[in-house]
Amino acid sequence: GAVSVQAYVCHGVLSAGAVARVAASSLERLVITDSIRPSEGVRVTEKIRVLTVAQLMGEAIRRISTESSVSSLFD
Repeated sequence: GAVSVQAYVCHGVLSAGAVARVAASSLERLVITDSIRPSEGVRVTEKIRVLTVAQLMGEAIRRISTESSVSSLFD
């Protein structure tokens, strides 16, 4: 069987009770991005880690608005 389980989610929409369920689960870690603002409850458990994508999204928007290439952002 698995030694540990981690989950990775791009848009972590944690609805009512989700944080408590994650905290009580056997998940070692849940990693979400801040593409959607995390709820305040996310700070309650150390099992949930939030990675910022703000700089990447901002740069993508800048390049798209100036009709520049976004290809290098995927490298």
